[in-house]
Amino acid sequence: MAEAADFQGTSPSPARRWLRRTGALLAGAPLLAGLLQLPAASPAQAAEIDETVAVSVDHLTPSVATDDDTLTVTGTVTNKSKQAVTDAQVDLRIGQELVTRSGIDTAAKATGYQPGTDGLPLGGKYVEKFDKLTPGVSQPFTISVPVDELDLDGNGIYQLAVSLTGETAAQGWPQVLGVQRTFLPYQPDDADTETRTTVLWPLISTAHMTAQTGSNEAQTPVFRTNDLIHEISPGGRLERMVALGEDLDVTWVVDPDLLASVDAMTDSYEILTEDGSDTVPGTKADQEIAKRWLADLQDAVAGHEVVALPFADPDLASLAHNGTAVTGSLGHLKEATDVAEDTVASILHVEPTTDFAWPVEGAVDPSIVKVATSAGAHNVIARSDSLQETAGLTYTPSAARPIGGGTTAVVADARLSTAFQGDMARASSSTLAVQRFLAQNLALNLQTDDQRTILVAPQRMPTASQAGALAAAVTALENSGWTQFQDLTTTAAAKPDPGATTKVPGKSAYPSKLRKQELRRSAFEQIATTQHKLDKFKVILSDESRVVTPFGRAMNRAMSTSWRGRATEAAAYRDNVESYLDSLADSVSLIEKSETKLSGRSATIPVTVQNNLVQGVDNLVLRLTSTSPRRLKIDGAAYDEQPVTVNGGHSQTVKFTTSAEANGQAEVIAQLYTKDGQKYGPPVRFDVKVTEFTATVMLVIGGGFLLLVLAGFRMYTQRKRAARQAEEAGPENGSGTGPEAAEEAVTGPGNPEGPDERPEQESGADAGAGDPEQPSDPTPDTPAESADPSGTGERVDR
Repeated sequence: MAEAADFQGTSPSPARRWLRRTGALLAGAPLLAGLLQLPAASPAQAAEIDETVAVSVDHLTPSVATDDDTLTVTGTVTNKSKQAVTDAQVDLRIGQELVTRSGIDTAAKATGYQPGTDGLPLGGKYVEKFDKLTPGVSQPFTISVPVDELDLDGNGIYQLAVSLTGETAAQGWPQVLGVQRTFLPYQPDDADTETRTTVLWPLISTAHMTAQTGSNEAQTPVFRTNDLIHEISPGGRLERMVALGEDLDVTWVVDPDLLASVDAMTDSYEILTEDGSDTVPGTKADQEIAKRWLADLQDAVAGHEVVALPFADPDLASLAHNGTAVTGSLGHLKEATDVAEDTVASILHVEPTTDFAWPVEGAVDPSIVKVATSAGAHNVIARSDSLQETAGLTYTPSAARPIGGGTTAVVADARLSTAFQGDMARASSSTLAVQRFLAQNLALNLQTDDQRTILVAPQRMPTASQAGALAAAVTALENSGWTQFQDLTTTAAAKPDPGATTKVPGKSAYPSKLRKQELRRSAFEQIATTQHKLDKFKVILSDESRVVTPFGRAMNRAMSTSWRGRATEAAAYRDNVESYLDSLADSVSLIEKSETKLSGRSATIPVTVQNNLVQGVDNLVLRLTSTSPRRLKIDGAAYDEQPVTVNGGHSQTVKFTTSAEANGQAEVIAQLYTKDGQKYGPPVRFDVKVTEFTATVMLVIGGGFLLLVLAGFRMYTQRKRAARQAEEAGPENGSGTGPEAAEEAVTGPGNPEGPDERPEQESGADAGAGDPEQPSDPTPDTPAESADPSGTGERVDR
């Protein structure tokens, strides 16, 4: 902001008040002359002296003084040296009136005692004395003085210094050994013009929920850690935010993901173990804490404006600079915006506004504005150290600025918005921050008689102590007499100052510190890959919402502003989301098959699809392909397809009719496809060995051939024996001799077929040889015939 903006403009004659106060100081010239006779310290000595005693102002009440008040200052003094301090005295000093905002900044940065600037000590009874300050020991002090004893000259900001004067062994005369400065806003009467002020009260946290859900029908949510319960427990950061904000006139800015996460904790939930290999259940006590926090929040926001950020608070600058070139990234922002209103309304029972986008630290450039408004927001919360004034205004203009395209930049005041970013855990730090905040606010009000609207947008995730300091400052403003509070929507709709800048700074002006914290393009590419896998997976599900919703919200969380400065954790979160999706997709798969033997001209080959998901799957097609269709055909062709539907936790076996064209080995490939023709999962390959005859038929034929050989051999031996017997009998037996007699002996009379050939009593072996089983016979399989001849357990149906 231009330095000229710090001038007081038309405020009531600060120069006249300053002259009057200077005259009062000059009236004390004799005392001043006496002080000037004290030995002067060199710069090096002054620095050493200033570090001798640390002065801490822990409490100052009231924060804004009026004539009827009694100012009370409490704190401690600590001897930091190695030698004792004697005749020590704590004094209050009213310094010069500060008339510009930059003057307040300068005074806040000053160190060491500054004669003249720090003013004269009040003295008298408004002191606290210590005979001795032991090295390393702290001593408390309290000084109270009526405000009308301070000789303040009307509305304004006065520098208040608390000093310790004492002696040391090295320097045996009274001197200032330590000082602490703060500010005292003085407003005896209500201001003629009140500044309309909006204070944002952010309820935002990091990403806590994973895409994972419990392996049950209820889809129990799974959390990365149990850190959220610590934030909402009594004394936790978010618990303090709700308790402090309940009594403040503020606009609540909430991340719907935080509400959804706490709402999920009100019922059964699980937490990943440290190594991520298992989960443990959340406790009933933690569920009660979550219920109580939500109930308290519902009470706190009742009657106040609630602004809902897009779900999980996406990093708009990262999207603008690194994500827009990645397909689908802006679609995630649109989804995050669409679910925000319903999420907040269903949990808090209030209708939120979703018309505001809030880039990190209010830093904007044209690309950020474009992305911020792409999902439907018409207002962008910026900050004055980004959208800086260039017109040389002598005052701070109102917050609303039209920046083109129907978009309004609502510019937060940088000094007020960053006042509580430091360590506010110590009471002294908090008190000084509150007084500086009030001083800047009053200085802003005194710049002009024209009424203006001012926005205070603090850090996204203040600590409990930072929230406490901000709450103290807002409470003091409510009683200040120069401030009127209003909600953010009213501030955005206020008439803009015609002299305020409306030009959004170029991309090169974006702070390098913030750019280094952004999500890289690789992060958005990984999110796009996960989305592609999800799109492919969801088409087979009977209830895709059970998967699409948790993964959609997880991808919103992967783009969250809360990952800034935590690149390693952000990458681990994205990896977890993608790997879990892969594991779910792999739960629907083909069961591996071993080598299969196909005997005969035709048979059926079974292929099994397994579904380990809780829900059923459909819209799948199983294709079986023969890589050697001249040897083996699937349903008369190179491949065949059949639809697949499998209930959750079950498997289904699909049978394909095959026909053998020739003996040998053929490779077969089983592959699942989605209904749109995309491959689903890896293929299963197995070999099929084809033989034309079955083993049983070959056995029967071989046995029959063996019987024929044995029968021939038997006939031959019988003939030889009969011929020999005929020769031995001779003619005396009346028997014929020669071949005829031998033939008759072998065949027997009247039986030309032989002695053992009886057609009416066929042996089982001969019957089998004469009538072999054909592979195409529709004879029902016996258990032995149905079994895989290879002994692997694979069934081949005929």
